[in-house]
Amino acid sequence: MNIGILMSGQGAQKVGMAADLYAEVPAYRATIDEASAILGYDLQAEVNMNGHKLQQTAYAQAAILAMSVGIYRALADVLPQPKAALGLSLGEYSALTIAGSFNFAQAIAIVRDRGAYMQAAGEAHPGKMVAAMTDDQALITKTLQDLVAAGKKVYPANYNTFNQLVFGGVTADVDTAMAALTDAGVNRLIELPVSGAFHTPLLASAAAELTGRLADETFGESAYPVYSNTTGQVFDDVHATLLKQIVAPTFFAQALQKMVADEQIDTLIEFGPSDTLSKFARKIVGKEVKRYNVNDLASYEKLRADLVAQG
Repeated sequence: MNIGILMSGQGAQKVGMAADLYAEVPAYRATIDEASAILGYDLQAEVNMNGHKLQQTAYAQAAILAMSVGIYRALADVLPQPKAALGLSLGEYSALTIAGSFNFAQAIAIVRDRGAYMQAAGEAHPGKMVAAMTDDQALITKTLQDLVAAGKKVYPANYNTFNQLVFGGVTADVDTAMAALTDAGVNRLIELPVSGAFHTPLLASAAAELTGRLADETFGESAYPVYSNTTGQVFDDVHATLLKQIVAPTFFAQALQKMVADEQIDTLIEFGPSDTLSKFARKIVGKEVKRYNVNDLASYEKLRADLVAQG
């Protein structure tokens, strides 16, 4: 098996996520408890009971990273070394952690602060995000460019698949873009339940704060390639890429396509709260690449059994 790991981004978190893993899998529970000690609060208790906090960027990011890394650790005794890893936005921190570029305590502390910076920036510069479902992405980018030239603050944010492009910006300007795209024949526009216009210049203050936060951090060498959805290439300058990521669009589709081709990936495994990236992958690289997603005890046990059976 040539395994590629996918790490979830923000947005799929939900109350009670992976509670059964916490109850039944000691290695997973140890990871969540380690995160709780770093964060200064009972992370699993918050996940189980506090949906309001889970929708806040300041809490959600640490919870998703801890869950994703916890599942990976729980399978480490049967999982062959991956050929490569790729995360969506926040998921890049999870991917860098499992590959050894960050240690876990370092990653949890950084994303705790990153989430707080992003939440504060979103509150100071309110905005929203919309997914445009069309394979004519040139139409989307051209429409947004024209609006920016006219003084509007609305930007491409996430190239998730080759027929899904998320854009975001100031709420009124996003509404203007939605009207323009509807007039141009784009029929599926879906507003997303997020707390800010992530991956746009509206998050510039968060990038500035993260610049100072990362200045004294040192990162190790990854045990295998980690692809960045900011650059579409293997991570090189981790500091610079993670700072750019906050205000620049993500290119998950392009990065996944390149990773699968370059590393000859035949199996993708997604860790995190949902199967979103696995669904994206089916559209990007096709059904011939086998896909797993692990987000609860049943999916964990299935993958473990399959990995043991394959030796």
